[in-house]
Amino acid sequence: MQKTILITGCSSGIGLDAARGMRDRGWRVFASCRQDADCDRLRAEGFDSPRIDYCDAASITAGLAEVLKATGGTLDVLFNNGAHGLPGAVEDLATAGLRDIFESNVFGWHELTRQVLPVMRAQGHGRIVQNSSILGFVSFPWRGAYVATKYAIEGLSDTLRIELSDTDIKVVLIEPGPVTSKIRENSIPHFERFVDWKNSALRPLYETSLLKRLYESSGPDRFELPAAAVTAKLIHACESPRPRPRYYVTTPTHVAGLLRRILPTRAIDRILVRLR
Repeated sequence: MQKTILITGCSSGIGLDAARGMRDRGWRVFASCRQDADCDRLRAEGFDSPRIDYCDAASITAGLAEVLKATGGTLDVLFNNGAHGLPGAVEDLATAGLRDIFESNVFGWHELTRQVLPVMRAQGHGRIVQNSSILGFVSFPWRGAYVATKYAIEGLSDTLRIELSDTDIKVVLIEPGPVTSKIRENSIPHFERFVDWKNSALRPLYETSLLKRLYESSGPDRFELPAAAVTAKLIHACESPRPRPRYYVTTPTHVAGLLRRILPTRAIDRILVRLR
């Protein structure tokens, strides 16, 4: 039977490339998006595209129900991918902004995963693949909100993997570094809504650093890879008989993983503070 995968956040970037890549390998792909217009665009490409908005619990339930109706009640893989950023210094993050980003980047993932797990238990197998980040194990300045959500996803996923160790349901983390996507562009409305940088003690740093990064295009980041690099890891996570618990993507992720193992915290801090 044709294998099935539900991928969230498929309007662009990693999610869109993953949907196309998995379809090319013969999978039936349910490529979900938050906006109806994006779902319509993907349907025009021939995808099944349920609308799933992590901030809308009803859409999570309805979107998954649409998938299960189409498959006869089964699902081989869930790839939690949809997320957004909220750049800004930790001291300037409105608490409402933290609640907002946790709703989409953590709580929505958790709710969809909880609804999928009974399906996988009933069929006796499955894969939960989480698109985490290098920021799930190292903290970069200006990214405290996003870092917090990815640390949370790492902790939940590690615990879930242990709890499911006596089943054939595998939990996998993919940890990209710089990958071509629209996450920076898409984070601007959240920054403008939740960060009052003009009244911040760090205003000079915003003006010389973060604002330029957000609003001025300077081309790809150093070591940036296309979204296809993540899709390659997703393919292995979905198709390998023994998927790895973690897949690093990009040189910075491999380097950060090594440094975190061999250097004390203060030494890592001295390296990361240069990224302000």
